[in-house]
Amino acid sequence: MIDPKPTASHFINGAYVEDTEGAAIDVIYPATGEVIGRVHSATPQIVQAALAAAKAAQPAWAAMTGTERGRILRRAADMMRAQNRSLSELETYDTGKPLQETLVADATSAADALEYFGGLAGSLTGEHVQFGEDFIYTIREPLGLCVGIGAWNYPTQIAAWKGAPALACGNAMVFKPSETTPLCALKVAEILHEAGLPAGLYNVVQGLGDVGAALVSDPLVDKVSLTGSLPTGRKVYAAAAEGMRHVTMELGGKSPLIIFDDAELEAAVSGAILANFIPLGRFAQTAHAFSSKKASSPPFSSASPSAWRQRSWGIPWMRPAISDRWFQSDSAISWKGSLLRARRKGRGSSVAAHGWIVQAFG
Repeated sequence: MIDPKPTASHFINGAYVEDTEGAAIDVIYPATGEVIGRVHSATPQIVQAALAAAKAAQPAWAAMTGTERGRILRRAADMMRAQNRSLSELETYDTGKPLQETLVADATSAADALEYFGGLAGSLTGEHVQFGEDFIYTIREPLGLCVGIGAWNYPTQIAAWKGAPALACGNAMVFKPSETTPLCALKVAEILHEAGLPAGLYNVVQGLGDVGAALVSDPLVDKVSLTGSLPTGRKVYAAAAEGMRHVTMELGGKSPLIIFDDAELEAAVSGAILANFIPLGRFAQTAHAFSSKKASSPPFSSASPSAWRQRSWGIPWMRPAISDRWFQSDSAISWKGSLLRARRKGRGSSVAAHGWIVQAFG
């Protein structure tokens, strides 16, 4: 496995930048609870440096043809695929996901986004509309400086998903990853720069909510893209509205699990376990409610704990909770029904000496 320790806390204007004046944020491997690195929250000076670098670099990038921009993004996609193993290991350290998953789902998806929008960049044109002997035409112009705020469940993917379309359209980006998973976005920025992206166009700054608030409310910013919770979304939307900024938000999803009366009991129990405890709240499609008469029936209720106990914590798709704060939340690890509820163990883990492993029906 790679050494996950970051080169520095931030990536600004094409280079790693350290500033220890900001509050220290420990990087913790969720599977063991081990501190594997440390970054520092961005100070106001760091935030302004990132925004200024992006603002200065954007006009020249916008003046390039879409084909030229796309060529750089596709090169970055190739580099990301070539480094899939090390990027997957970094994602595992950052999130606690099993390596079996990160090898096929995370850096590969990020590379796909860079390749897709790289291919699209050259076709972003306006329209020509005929009005008798007259005509009108439209021109697509970049917004300018975009801010991306990421979530902790897919740090590599989200860093690319937000950066790729913004860059393809001729914009610059300042990206703030979740403070829980600060490592992967730095590597995405490094790869983009090595692929030929001019300095200043993709910057990464670390921090908590105060850093995100400073980015969202800064007058230099033209667009904000957030992946996060509904409460955070409300705050971001309100702050962005003050400056009439464009906003795109992907907020938390809640998915019901409906079990029909003619469902096969064994399959329903297995599906319920798969839909909730395997994702462990990391996916928007995690089941948060059960609905049907059969789900509340004694056969289903009694079968579920037995089926869960038969599951081994070593199965490939099992994962720890992302952080101690999440682990300590009963609501975050319970099945939202009248029958199946997980009980977290106060001592922490039933598998490892440390880490945030959820024990169900213990």
